[in-house]
Amino acid sequence: MEQSKMAMEQGLVKPPFTTMSPDVLVIGGGPAGSTVSALLADRGHDVVILEKAQHPRFHIGESLLPMNMPLFDRLGVRKEIEAIGITKYGAEFVSPWHDHTSHFYFAEAMDKSFPYAVHVRRSEFDEVLFHHAANRGARTFEGHRVTQVDMEAGKGGDERALVKVQTGAGIEIEWRPRFVIDASGRDTVLSNQFGVKRRSKEHASAALFGHFTNAVRQPGRNEGNISLFWFDHGWFWFIPLLDGTTSVGAVASPTYFKQRKTDPSTFLMETIALAPKLAERLKDAKMIEPATATGNYAYNSACCRGDRFMMIGDAFAFVDPMFSSGVFLAMNSAFEGATAVDHWLRGEKVMAEKAFRRFEHTMVRGPKMFSWFIYRITSPAIRKIFMQPSNVWRMQEAMLSILAGDLFRNTPVGPRLIGFKFIYYASCLTILPAAFKMWVRRRRNIRESLNDEKAAPL
Repeated sequence: MEQSKMAMEQGLVKPPFTTMSPDVLVIGGGPAGSTVSALLADRGHDVVILEKAQHPRFHIGESLLPMNMPLFDRLGVRKEIEAIGITKYGAEFVSPWHDHTSHFYFAEAMDKSFPYAVHVRRSEFDEVLFHHAANRGARTFEGHRVTQVDMEAGKGGDERALVKVQTGAGIEIEWRPRFVIDASGRDTVLSNQFGVKRRSKEHASAALFGHFTNAVRQPGRNEGNISLFWFDHGWFWFIPLLDGTTSVGAVASPTYFKQRKTDPSTFLMETIALAPKLAERLKDAKMIEPATATGNYAYNSACCRGDRFMMIGDAFAFVDPMFSSGVFLAMNSAFEGATAVDHWLRGEKVMAEKAFRRFEHTMVRGPKMFSWFIYRITSPAIRKIFMQPSNVWRMQEAMLSILAGDLFRNTPVGPRLIGFKFIYYASCLTILPAAFKMWVRRRRNIRESLNDEKAAPL
């Protein structure tokens, strides 16, 4: 008995947490929520994670970045993730305005240590991370939807929040955690409740996607590489998956999708026909389930943390998926957030505040770095740069480092990014009429999208 008590005190054995007053309650069992839950539970905290659905459940966002791989190492799940994924060494860009295609390889980034990533079925990937959180000691609940979070419930008393939950059976439950982490993804539970969610005024897009069998992939080692196809209204993703299916999606302005007069699957095929090089790869392919549409892509929140709560991953901000940044930014925010919350729970106020400030910087920096490229990806100038790349002053290597997710280390991408932007704006001047026309078109689409949604919740 004494030996068991000693082992528990040393953190070798975790106590059987059973109360309704955990240290941390995490809303959402996706990559961000499962990661932060595993990390905090592994440090001995009582963590409850609530997922509204049942794993495995469908989710889009199958392409990961090379900088995801060291995060998997730190979590101890790399082998499991690689077992369900297909290797992605780089990306292919295909333009209808150019006869050639352009290839980029992560091994050519400034740091050559992260030469690949993987594509995964998100249903499998998310389930692996969710079960890993449970294995590390988190209490996991599926089919539990958070209906209300009251951060003021404990004021003047035990300083605990009140979280109301409804189970799939219709039973109402109340939790009293010390700290709340919102990892609810695009449900943005806390951001909506606090009224701090903001639509992007620089970007508006929607997506329509489906999964296909028998799509023509790139040959050899490039089979698993992601392909991106431009077309008049936006761009397509083409993501090969391990089971032989291929995820194909169109991203365009909501204004374009408002033209739809057919069912989503038919409209997706009509849109694919606007990109002949993509249509050629899908000429013998078959869509295996009806197409799915989603909108209101770009948003952020006025804050990412407050008194006894934080928002991580897509619960704070989401940008267009052009460069597959979503899962990486979500998991990276979970690592930064877990460090801050761990210090806070232990009463280490000075260290906690320092970690929270680092967390805030990380949450803002990540989307901002990707957004500069994403908001301009349909411009003639950026297409020209991607289709005719140059590594002057290692700028191409720096761009690849950013697209690989190498944003938060000491890799010297900053000065090269300034040089890249200079070349971009100089290129705009050489094609000023076309650049201006595209800018006007994009601003009009954003304005129309915001007006259409003004009366509706995001």
